[in-house]
Amino acid sequence: MFEGVLFFPVTPFTATGEVDHDALRKHIGAGVDAGPGAVFVACGTGEFHALATEEYARVVRTAVEVVGGRVPVYAGAGGALGQARGFARLAAEAGADGLLLMPPYLVEAPRAGLVAFTRAVAETTGLPLIVYNRGNARFDEASAAEVARIPAVSGFKDGTGDLDLIARIVPAVRAELAGTGKEFHFFNGMPTAEASQLAYRALGVDLYSSAAFAFAPDISLAFHRALEEDDRQLVDGLLRTFFHPLVRLRQRVPGYAVSLVKAGVTLEGGTAGPVRAPLVPLTSEECAELAAIIADGRRALAAAG
Repeated sequence: MFEGVLFFPVTPFTATGEVDHDALRKHIGAGVDAGPGAVFVACGTGEFHALATEEYARVVRTAVEVVGGRVPVYAGAGGALGQARGFARLAAEAGADGLLLMPPYLVEAPRAGLVAFTRAVAETTGLPLIVYNRGNARFDEASAAEVARIPAVSGFKDGTGDLDLIARIVPAVRAELAGTGKEFHFFNGMPTAEASQLAYRALGVDLYSSAAFAFAPDISLAFHRALEEDDRQLVDGLLRTFFHPLVRLRQRVPGYAVSLVKAGVTLEGGTAGPVRAPLVPLTSEECAELAAIIADGRRALAAAG
């Protein structure tokens, strides 16, 4: 169902704060032309947390129209249970192929509650649903195996970085689904996932989110090819010159996982506009630093031939 690099587009805003749908069309169109395996719209990078209901519906509809069936389109859904189910319905009505389930709003919950939350959203539309293991929605082996049995649940995405736990969840889920014939995928959902993908890949998690694809698809795709071809020289070179510096920049300020991507889109000639509060933009000095990181990554690519 999935292969290649997964594209998480930004949601462009105008200077006055409205969704810029013309810019969104161009951004998604250029990304799909570059060749991702799927588009995940209105998710973390797309500032799902900041979108009003009517904005969300139109953003998903725009993505579906632009993609035109070339690759799957998944949309974010989460927050309060009623809100999550409402977003799921809107995504289905807009023609999305599936959902990425974000954590529930605010509260800490036991694993049984997380399973019930997942089941309620999954049963709302029946669309394929990928569970996002992050924040206050953290599963263990037993609860991950239980949600994997829910008919609509088709994947498990980790954003915790707890490799010890993932090393137990992956075989537990596979054992639970053995003999069922159900197609199920595991995803690395860490910010700047390329930086940790060698470790996730060793655990059998081959798919990952690529925030870098939104602004430097050439580097993102080259890194993915290098992984597939076991070209450790290029993998290590891109990690050293591009992805690790991105991580260091991203970690300076909470929310830079999104702000950095929007700055990158703008630096590369696209239109991303500002981030919405409570996120903050990069400083002008940090934008210059990001431009230098992108240039260093491309030099590493050129040197590799």
